[in-house]
Amino acid sequence: MTAPDPSPVSSLGLETLALERQGEILRVVIDHPGSELNAVDDQLHRELTALFSALKQDPARAVLLTGRGRAFSAGGDFGWFPSLEDLTTLEPLRRDARQLIWDLLDVPMPIVAALNGPAIGLGASIALLCDTIFMAESASVADPHVRVGIVAGDGGTAIWPLAVGPALAKQYLLTGDPIPASEALRLGLVNRVVADDQLDACAMAFCERLAHGAPLALRYTKQAVNAGVKQALLTSFDVATALEIVTFQSDDHREALAAMREKRPPRFQGR
Repeated sequence: MTAPDPSPVSSLGLETLALERQGEILRVVIDHPGSELNAVDDQLHRELTALFSALKQDPARAVLLTGRGRAFSAGGDFGWFPSLEDLTTLEPLRRDARQLIWDLLDVPMPIVAALNGPAIGLGASIALLCDTIFMAESASVADPHVRVGIVAGDGGTAIWPLAVGPALAKQYLLTGDPIPASEALRLGLVNRVVADDQLDACAMAFCERLAHGAPLALRYTKQAVNAGVKQALLTSFDVATALEIVTFQSDDHREALAAMREKRPPRFQGR
């Protein structure tokens, strides 16, 4: 009989994230039953926040984070956005988003992201804030907040400049253009690109290597590096999320959502 899992993660009752222990590795799969592309809605956002908080107390020596099906996560669910119109919904979401990102950085053991498909918006921020990033050849990464008239408020304004420098970060954050795997590797956004059918095996093999390393040395090295990442977040995160709240309430954001529903180009007016 398998012994009960004593970690806080096991008691979360997650419905959009699938968990599996493989030895000393915890495998986490973004697996939203209501979204083929693992889009982020209120439920997935809440469960990701709960996950990273619980992982701070987990006994695993390494974590593999990947997605189910064709996407790692396609970013925000546009069907959810119309409900985010005032501070009664936006302020609690801002607090959760901040907690999610800080807890992700505070998870002590290494997290290896395996991007099986598009990592968009919050999906991209989570992936890029992991410790090592493997990417399938067919996958892509993008932060297209601006395309729906809102500011990139979930960590992208911090991690993209750290990864590729301010000029390239602004190029991709101001356009929302997707970056294919080969270009993401060239730019230094990810660590390794592999064939689609080799992604899981390669990422798991690297997790195994980390899981057999000296736990304290790995954890404290990660902590020291992430101290610099946190400084960048302290500079930009609260500013970006405050401005994101402003743009969530803008006519341009409403116009972007209307244009998507009506399958036409948006007509932004700057208000």
